[in-house]
Amino acid sequence: MKKLTVLFLLLLLCAAGSFAQDRGDGLMKQAKSALEAKEYVKARYNFLQSYNAYATAKKYAEATEAGVNVAKLYHRENYYKEAFDMLNKVDMVVGQGELESGRQMPELHYQTAKERMNMYVKLKNPAKSKEYLNRMEEFAKNSKGSLDDDLLYSQANYYYTFGQNALGDAAINRLIETYQKGKDYEKADECYKQLIATATRTNNARLVARTYERYNHWTDSIRALTAKDELHAMKAKYDDSLKTIEEKDHSIAVKTGIIVTLGILLGVLAAALVFGFIVLMRYIALNRKLKKNIMVANEHNSLKTEFIRNISAQMEPTLSTLDQKLPAVKALRAFSSHIQQLSDLESSLSEHYEMQDNNVLAFCEKVVDDAKAQMNPDVNMVVNAPKMSARFNPEEVEAVLHHLLVNASLNTPSGGKITLEFKKRGAHTLQFIVTDTGCGIDEEHREKLFKPFSEVRDLTKGDALGLPICSLKATKMNGSLTLDRDYTHGARFILEIHDK
Repeated sequence: MKKLTVLFLLLLLCAAGSFAQDRGDGLMKQAKSALEAKEYVKARYNFLQSYNAYATAKKYAEATEAGVNVAKLYHRENYYKEAFDMLNKVDMVVGQGELESGRQMPELHYQTAKERMNMYVKLKNPAKSKEYLNRMEEFAKNSKGSLDDDLLYSQANYYYTFGQNALGDAAINRLIETYQKGKDYEKADECYKQLIATATRTNNARLVARTYERYNHWTDSIRALTAKDELHAMKAKYDDSLKTIEEKDHSIAVKTGIIVTLGILLGVLAAALVFGFIVLMRYIALNRKLKKNIMVANEHNSLKTEFIRNISAQMEPTLSTLDQKLPAVKALRAFSSHIQQLSDLESSLSEHYEMQDNNVLAFCEKVVDDAKAQMNPDVNMVVNAPKMSARFNPEEVEAVLHHLLVNASLNTPSGGKITLEFKKRGAHTLQFIVTDTGCGIDEEHREKLFKPFSEVRDLTKGDALGLPICSLKATKMNGSLTLDRDYTHGARFILEIHDK
């Protein structure tokens, strides 16, 4: 029940805040319309009501704008006490907002300080005016440059009002210089006009005279600058026109040469087209022949696969009648199984195995533990793999590594060492490396390692199909199985996998 009550109150507060903001927006619009119509009392009333609504909705920027407008309209009619009280209320609301939000709002305090300075300027109080001008400088500094132009304008107003013309000139020069750098002459002109209007409104004859004098001087300068800019623009257009004419003359000469060249090329092209057509027809004929050869090769490959499967199937009944304990029978059964596996892999090379994330260290340790039962116990086994995750097919990688480890054990004497390593070679490339300190592989046998049926063998001593099968599995993992030819202290096989 308490939770429902709290939720209801929160919804009520949100609705009230939204209503207050909408009401503030409407009153602000009415106040500005009344101000334009010079209905000052009505405008002041609506600004005040708008301020209250925004303060309730905690819209501090809008509340400050409305409150400062109320103060302006109060002091317009010489209600200074009411104007100062209004600005104090605005500062209190902004201060409360700073406490609640945990951030300073110098731009809002700047507006209230500026209005206080304007009132003290009107009251001819230089000390108080300077005090609030200094505060404005602090607030402008904390606003990170967003109020710099307005501050210069206010400084000029203050200095001219109290007879400090040199400082006033310096402030207005800095402001005008900013506009001139950006060639924003309209903004500079507007600045002078606003300064004259402010001086007229506050009955500051000294500021009117000083500003008007500088405005006339600036206007003459701008006319000269504008004329100079226009002259440069016209000269640039003239230069561009000359350049365009020159380019067109050159273009005509070039086009004439191109037309002559094209006429020659047209004849050459006609001959080339005839020759190209002959070559194309020959290419099409060769391509058709090649496709036919590929189709025949695929058919032969399918027939070979089916033939091998039939042989394996036909051998099974005969093998079943023989003594299963005989080495020759065991060898024939293994050979039949390997042939079938080799055939299946060759016919499905384009179908890659699925990958998944695996713990590399745990995987390598498991592979070694599973292989130890078929390995020489007197051979030292070393696992060198990091604690990391990698993407590969665990079943097929384990099958390849198991074969490599058992083979390495058969060719490594007691006291020797077999190492299983893992290395990350790139963002999507990884390697499993099996290294032994055995007798190594003769140069004459290296070329045949991964080729099935490359020599006649005694099947009881192995059919030599293990490495070709492992090589095909590596291909289906988007990788390869290779022998490191540079390693001379035994044998080293590298299973490289690309996980993408």
